[in-house]
Amino acid sequence: MIVFDASTLILVAKIEIVDRLLGSFSRPVMVPAEVARECCGGKKVLDALVIQRAIDDSRIKVVTLSNAIVVRKLRADFSLGQGEAEAIVLASRESALLAIDDKSGINACKFLGVAFTTAIALLLRSREKQLLSRDEALLRLEQLAQYGRYKGLIIEDARHRLEEIP
Repeated sequence: MIVFDASTLILVAKIEIVDRLLGSFSRPVMVPAEVARECCGGKKVLDALVIQRAIDDSRIKVVTLSNAIVVRKLRADFSLGQGEAEAIVLASRESALLAIDDKSGINACKFLGVAFTTAIALLLRSREKQLLSRDEALLRLEQLAQYGRYKGLIIEDARHRLEEIP
């Protein structure tokens, strides 16, 4: 099972690889209700519409959490937003991989032992599985550099890794 945080889901929607990713996963994809609200919440921008369509088509399942105390504690302990905290709780509860790009959220995952991945890692995976050509993957990386908050070294490392994939 794979759980998405809002930031990562929005990033992969902005670089237009959501449909390819969802089609390539053999496991269910879930988001907490707060993440669905943060991603879509009445917005009429392309990334929100793409995400909402995936939810409407049941390719992404929205889950309502009842662990308000655990979510509140995570928020306080790691300075997380509601969506990040809910995503971590859901991923932990389901023993799922969490797609998250938020630094505080990643730190919480490391501390709690929750397996995680990032938008850049998902892009690399897409190239390795030949869901994207090399040129297309490099273009999507440039878009991630524009939309995301990545250090230059991370983008350069990803570029080299993408160029090395046959």
